[in-house]
Amino acid sequence: MEFADNLADVTARYLFDAGGKRIRPTLALLTAQLGIGNTPKVIIAAQAMEITHLASLYHDDVMDDADVRRGVPSVQTVWGNSVAILTGDLLFARAGRLVASLGDKAVQLQSDTFERLCLGQLHETIGPAPEDDPIEHYLQVLADKTGSLIAAAAQVGVIFSSAPEEFEDPVREFGEKIGVAFQLIDDVIDLSGDLEETGKSPGTDLRSGVATLPLLKLRKRAVGNPDDAVLLARIDHGVRSGETTTLEFDEAIAALKAHAVTRETLDEAHRWAHEGIAALSVLPDGPVRRALTKFADTLVERSN
Repeated sequence: MEFADNLADVTARYLFDAGGKRIRPTLALLTAQLGIGNTPKVIIAAQAMEITHLASLYHDDVMDDADVRRGVPSVQTVWGNSVAILTGDLLFARAGRLVASLGDKAVQLQSDTFERLCLGQLHETIGPAPEDDPIEHYLQVLADKTGSLIAAAAQVGVIFSSAPEEFEDPVREFGEKIGVAFQLIDDVIDLSGDLEETGKSPGTDLRSGVATLPLLKLRKRAVGNPDDAVLLARIDHGVRSGETTTLEFDEAIAALKAHAVTRETLDEAHRWAHEGIAALSVLPDGPVRRALTKFADTLVERSN
């Protein structure tokens, strides 16, 4: 991944070089084993999926005003918002160029996925409508923002390895469901306080006012439980007042981590992962299916 401009080279590689799990390209390479394996087109498609994901991180960090990403200062912290946004745009353009070389079906899949990425971010930004259930709204945001791209990565492995066409829907469903599970685990890890593991400060999402499933579940329970209402009030007060670096707020994060709603979030993550694995039942029983199952299990066991 190189650009003719030196600054673009530096900024575009900044987060890539910082690390990352490479979930999307790994999944594309795995599902390609359902066909003839990692063909040149599979490799190109896997690269496009990872670059698309990388581009979205540049934009996400601007919108979230994040200070840290992958354990290093975020791009806008180093170069400012404009450079971060433009670098994300450049990466989207590069991903689009790669996809265009793969033909119409790849372009359509990338376009549909990008639309879902944008809608997911838009719906997260606006929040649920009064008639929406906040938890169902949140899960749909995760399916769009995270699940859709992981699903697309799984699908391109099938398409460009000449695997049977009937495998596309199962691996796409698998990818989307484990994508939701992956993000729910991140909601729990956000409370862990392990900077080396998360690449972020403990409670980063809570401190920035981002809704996570443990908080949404706590908000729902607080309606009928005075103790939960007190904990929720402590968190809400800290976020509204900007007092999120105090010992009191640290204690509130610890209390939320120990709360039953965090265990429920873990259970929800496992449910999504198990449903994803169940979608693979139509695939041939063999090493590829077992590897995909292990892949899903590994994603949801990161917090244990």
